Amino acid sequence: MTEYLLKILIVGDGNVGKSSFVHRYVSGQFNKTYKMTVGVDFSVKLLHWSDKEKVRVQLWDIAGQERFISMTRLYYKGAMGCIVMFDVTNSTSFQNCHYWKQDLDNKTMLPNGRPIPCILLANKCDLSQWAVKAESIEKFCKANGFLTWMETSVKDNKNVGEAMRRLVEEALSLESSLDPLQAKTEVGLQPELESKLSSSAGRSCC
Repeated sequence: MTEYLLKILIVGDGNVGKSSFVHRYVSGQFNKTYKMTVGVDFSVKLLHWSDKEKVRVQLWDIAGQERFISMTRLYYKGAMGCIVMFDVTNSTSFQNCHYWKQDLDNKTMLPNGRPIPCILLANKCDLSQWAVKAESIEKFCKANGFLTWMETSVKDNKNVGEAMRRLVEEALSLESSLDPLQAKTEVGLQPELESKLSSSAGRSCC
């Protein structure tokens, strides 16, 4: 049995539903209690990908507050994929996705030098008052090098698993094309770094 470790980032402004997305994906439940991520929060989900493969997905929910931006280079290290999320009822959170994508492209890359694959998620699509048109999202997605974009609703569990499945598929495809020793060095999280980050990171329940 082959087991892969994939580090996946979840980024976006505060209040867009990142922590709720992670909680829904990992536990399968929607938590109505909201608590903003402080620094970075960690979650792990083990996927039985096939009869011969397991995937341990390590999710890093990165805080959206400005005071934590200086730490993102450290948080991004070794990532093999990213979810960039915004609130479809908040145009500012959509506009800020440009910053998040630039920050990712400037501070991290795959071992082969290419940008890490990113999926853009338009969250809270269950709400009727959209502030961003689908045409604008599509244009932005193509212009900024995203794999794709999806409408998501953490509350209704719409496209949560589908988005992660698409990103994991892409990350596994990329990892299989990398040199094994290089990939192991880049993707594996150093225990002492994880311990250091865990001791300084806030914990979010939803």
